[in-house]
Amino acid sequence: MQQRINPDIDIVAYVLETVLQAKPDDVFCKSLQMQYMERGGLSKKQLEGLHGKASRLSDIHPGKLATLEAIIKKKHVTHKSVATATLLKQEIDLVTPQMIDAILTISPQHKRVVLFKSKFEKDGSLIPADKAELEKFYKILVK
Repeated sequence: MQQRINPDIDIVAYVLETVLQAKPDDVFCKSLQMQYMERGGLSKKQLEGLHGKASRLSDIHPGKLATLEAIIKKKHVTHKSVATATLLKQEIDLVTPQMIDAILTISPQHKRVVLFKSKFEKDGSLIPADKAELEKFYKILVK
C-alpha cells in the first residue's frame, strides 16, 4: 500500500511564509511567493535559493528544511549540452573530383555520378556511403 502525502501540508508555502514573516522586505521571497501562487510550483534553482534563505533562519523546524531539501532533490535536472566546435577545418578533398571527372569522361550520362558531382559542388564533400559508391564505380569503369 502506497502512503499518500497529505495535501493539506504544503512545505514550500510554509517555508515561504516563515521567511517572509522573518524578512518582510525580502524582494526575492516576495517574487517567489507570487510565482508559487500563480504557477503552483517553483523551479529547482528557485527552491535552492529559498532553501538557502530559510536555512539562515532559526525559526524554521529542521524537519521542514529537510523536506524542502528532499523536494529539491526530487526535481528534474535539465542539462544543457556543452557547445561543440562544429566548424572543424575540413580537409580539401582532391581525389573525389578527379574520380568524378574520370568516370564522366568515360560515361558522361552516368546519372549517379552526375548526382555525386552536383552534391560535391554544392557541399564540397560527399558522405562516406556516397564516397564508397563512387569508388566502386571508379574501380569498375576506370581501372
